[in-house]
Amino acid sequence: MPSPATPIAAPLLTVVVPCYNSEAYLSRAVDPLLSTAEHVEVVLVDDGSTDATAVMIDRYAAEHPERVRAVHQANGGHGAAMTTGIAHARGEYLKVLDSDDWFDPEAFAAYLHRLREWVDAGTAPDALITNYVYENVSRGTRKVVRYASSMPEGVVCGWGQLRRPRAGSYFLMHALTYRTAVLRDSGVEFPRHTFYVDNLMASIPLRAVRTLAYLDVDLYRYFIGRDDQSVAEAVMISRLDQQLRVNRLLVDGLRSEELEDAAQLGYLLHYASIVTSVSLTLSLLAGTEEAERGAAELRAHLRERDPAAHRAFRRSATGRLLCLPGRTGDAVVRVSYRLARRRFGFN
Repeated sequence: MPSPATPIAAPLLTVVVPCYNSEAYLSRAVDPLLSTAEHVEVVLVDDGSTDATAVMIDRYAAEHPERVRAVHQANGGHGAAMTTGIAHARGEYLKVLDSDDWFDPEAFAAYLHRLREWVDAGTAPDALITNYVYENVSRGTRKVVRYASSMPEGVVCGWGQLRRPRAGSYFLMHALTYRTAVLRDSGVEFPRHTFYVDNLMASIPLRAVRTLAYLDVDLYRYFIGRDDQSVAEAVMISRLDQQLRVNRLLVDGLRSEELEDAAQLGYLLHYASIVTSVSLTLSLLAGTEEAERGAAELRAHLRERDPAAHRAFRRSATGRLLCLPGRTGDAVVRVSYRLARRRFGFN
């Protein structure tokens, strides 16, 4: 249950922080959220941690009762923690921050200031896009993902004003802030005990988005490079069944035949193609009969449930590569994956 608190009135933003055994880095995520004078609500969801995480979030709630809400639940996985956090949110906008990541303080202040201006003027968008930064601990490198080539900066616009994102710069969850009502109305659901549900957060709610805006600030710092991290290649292969499950749910929730805005449809088909390409590439890298069966089932699911998404995938550059036959096709996919990984630094 939420901790007793007197929440601030009408928060501009709720930041949901799913937490599981996060004691080593939780303060890095939470402290910058408490440094602003703007109305920001922080919902810390302890997803059955076995370390000191529960104690830490209770301490935050006790020390900042007007800002922080502590919620405890039995372990249900990242998606379950996100679902709980969204249900408890009171802010007009909502953003998810994983507990091992953080927001840049200066970028956060600029982001809140602009969002407040839009809200006060009555022109605020349904979704706000900001940059994110891959902070790779193992390589000691940073890679900024920006959207200036895809969207006008600082302008509330419709889907028709967007250009297709360049490779590696589609809207991940780290880039997205949603109007809370739009997010809830989208009906997005997250499976329990399943990783990679951020793919659902970055796609299904966009069906309900009519207006967007982009701020060119490096807000979200995405901490990668640990061997045990969910996006590490070996870990993703070991959890391939979960990646495939999320991919099928994405296809189910896309319902492309209902979308009337051609630009919106084009973007969502593009994103579905990217996620499907990731799933099939991981299946190939796994190299097992089980992975091969899972890939075949995903292809069949895509073809049967959403023919438009299937056509978009087959016509995409990655889809054409993944449809190359035999060992030569497999080799081309492996080389392409290694090159993309080196260029974009995604895991």
